[in-house]
Amino acid sequence: MAFLNDISLGHYYPGDSFVHRLDPRTKLIAVMIFMSSLLISFEPVILALFVILSITTVLLSQLPVSVVFRNLRPFIWLFGLTVFIHMFWTKGEVIAQVPLIQAPITQEGLQMGLVYSLRLALLIVFAAILTLSTSPIELTDALERLMKPLTYFKVPTHEIVLMLTLSLRFIPTLMEEAIRLKNAQISRGASFEGSLIQRIKNIVPLILPLFISAFRRADELALAMDARCYAGGEGRTSYKKLVFHPKDYSTLFFSILILTITIAV
Repeated sequence: MAFLNDISLGHYYPGDSFVHRLDPRTKLIAVMIFMSSLLISFEPVILALFVILSITTVLLSQLPVSVVFRNLRPFIWLFGLTVFIHMFWTKGEVIAQVPLIQAPITQEGLQMGLVYSLRLALLIVFAAILTLSTSPIELTDALERLMKPLTYFKVPTHEIVLMLTLSLRFIPTLMEEAIRLKNAQISRGASFEGSLIQRIKNIVPLILPLFISAFRRADELALAMDARCYAGGEGRTSYKKLVFHPKDYSTLFFSILILTITIAV
């Protein structure tokens, strides 16, 4: 379960970089545009452009490269599975045969598997940059402002945003709780080594106490909010006003330009 230490989703890395100083709405919109561009792109040139863009964004955010890209480690099995499925099930020019089962490996399948894996990796990297460079409070304000038009249709946007933010906020807490439970099991003689099936069997005893801990924390949070007289978003104001600056407009223009180029290509 060492992969739990690699997931930084929900963590905030304080800084004063160009990316940190952007309006959270700008970062959220730009990331959504980049992700949409990735989902419609299959051209290697465009994907290479996004690789350069992701590395440039990491450098501009002054985030530790290892912290950003270590989020990919828990998903290595998914990348391998994606390549494996496309390699054998996509029709095309056969470049090799697996000796024992006589399964053909196609060039198109290998290419598509690598393309889908790269797209998935870039999606994870952009999501990590967003959460690492934006505090949960800023994300809450940004989501609430962007969803404000829905309030005219009686949609409880504040409550929806609060639930999303709390879910994101408690990911690191649940990870720490899982590590603590794992260490407690090891101190009692449990082993998390061995084959894949054995590891899965050893993880099962952690699931129940982890669920109990999550429900206990949710109950304590509800009591704390009730004690502070929380009554929803009606009539609430923001301490910090969000204002777009020239750098925000330039970032949004650049992201729309990337989307336009992707669609054109």
